[in-house]
Amino acid sequence: MTTTHAPAATRTIELVTDDRAFAALAPAWDRLYRRCAAATPFQSHAWLYSWWLSYGRPGRLRLVLVRSGGELVAAAPLMLVRRPLPMLVPLGGAISDYADVLLDDTAGWQAVAALTEGLSAAARTALIDFREVRPGGAVERVFERWNGPRRRVRDSVCLELPAVPMDELVSRLPPGKAQRVRAKLRKLRALGVQRHVVRPDGVDAALHRLLELHRLQWQGRKVTSEHLHHRFREHLVRSVGPMVRSGDAVVTEFRLDDEVVAVDLTLLSRRLAGGYLYGADPRLRERKADVAVMLLDACAEHIGTGGHGTLSLLRGNEPYKQHWRPEPVANQRLLLARRRTAPLLSAALCDAAVRQRGKTVLRHWKERMGGGGP
Repeated sequence: MTTTHAPAATRTIELVTDDRAFAALAPAWDRLYRRCAAATPFQSHAWLYSWWLSYGRPGRLRLVLVRSGGELVAAAPLMLVRRPLPMLVPLGGAISDYADVLLDDTAGWQAVAALTEGLSAAARTALIDFREVRPGGAVERVFERWNGPRRRVRDSVCLELPAVPMDELVSRLPPGKAQRVRAKLRKLRALGVQRHVVRPDGVDAALHRLLELHRLQWQGRKVTSEHLHHRFREHLVRSVGPMVRSGDAVVTEFRLDDEVVAVDLTLLSRRLAGGYLYGADPRLRERKADVAVMLLDACAEHIGTGGHGTLSLLRGNEPYKQHWRPEPVANQRLLLARRRTAPLLSAALCDAAVRQRGKTVLRHWKERMGGGGP
């Protein structure tokens, strides 16, 4: 279903709730995506529509669209959830590291005002909860203009490096660490590890190999369980092919003795690039190959001439990421309520505070337990 109203003669606001209408938006959505500098690959139509097919629930789709002269100038991809509170939340869910709206950089304040109006109308009795907003995200402009109760709280931390060639990344390290990284790069060359970018017609098969290697590398260890689900596999294969063809993703295979031993998926946008997921044969470590160095070297090559400002290591604070001296950058959670839904905002803030206290207690406990070891 699509409902439309016009706050100005040439500007319309639409609420789209139909899956088929979402699919048909692809060309206009992609044009808007290219005109929104703040957008990350997680706001592309290929990623979001594929996610909806795998994770969406019938009747819950809520796309708030703004058109000017018939052209799409703003879009908020949301869905309705009812638990633990009635909320409008971004499409993309937990498998997306960043959430945001799309705003045409050239559209001006009128597009922001129209999108804000459309969001307020779509919310009705629900709270709008934007998780994982990167600082500088387009939805910040909506937040600034919002006329009802609103709050900004800290969300997940992502680790970021400058988008520069590998030599420059290594030069940022202390001399001893830099020397060890250079030795690891020489080791990879001595082993004969070769890499090549997968052509669009080979992406689907490469992604299946990636997920199988990912399963092998984490066998017997704690892993993000969602990555092992069939629905995630379907989403990844369905979305990444179009993203590779449009330049929003690159898949790299690594070969040793003519056998694929690792596959990496890197996502690309105007301002940001990030390694999203990889799979590596455990035998690489047996051969003393440093997989983290191998992957970062390939990623740095992809972005070296692309004009990207940031190489994001995305969410997670794994020890291997810290070796590169990244800058921690906290995502934001932007909560927007209407006057009558202010109690929902209070409830969400209380829940967030309780969860944060629980994480703090757990972290302190782990630190104490770790400190007591040999």
